[in-house]
Amino acid sequence: MEAVRFMHSHLICHRDLKLENILISDRKKAKIIDFGFGIRTPKDVFLKIYCGTASYMSPEIIRKTEYNGFKSDIWALGVVLYVMLTGRFPFKAKNEKDLFARIQAGQFLPPI
Repeated sequence: MEAVRFMHSHLICHRDLKLENILISDRKKAKIIDFGFGIRTPKDVFLKIYCGTASYMSPEIIRKTEYNGFKSDIWALGVVLYVMLTGRFPFKAKNEKDLFARIQAGQFLPPI
C-alpha cells in the first residue's frame, strides 16, 4: 500500500496492479513493476483507455466508461489484498463475460 501511495503522490496511475506485478525485495520491501499501462495524470482527470487484467479491473473500466485511474488502482489493490488473505480471487467465473457481470454486480466469494 505504501508503494501505491508513493506512486499516487507523484500523480502516477499504474492501471495494471496485480500479484504478478508486485515483487518483494530481500529487505521485505514491495516493488511495483511493469508500468506499460502507467500514466501520469492530474487527480481530477478521467481516463478513457480500456486496459488492465480482467480479474483486477474496476467496474468502471469493465463498463468502458471514463474512470479515475487512482480509484481503479485502489480497486485492484483491494483484489490483491483479498487474494493474499484468502488464497483465491473475490470474483470467479467460467468466462470473461460472466466474470465482468459478477464484478459489476459486486457478487464476490465471501472469505472462508
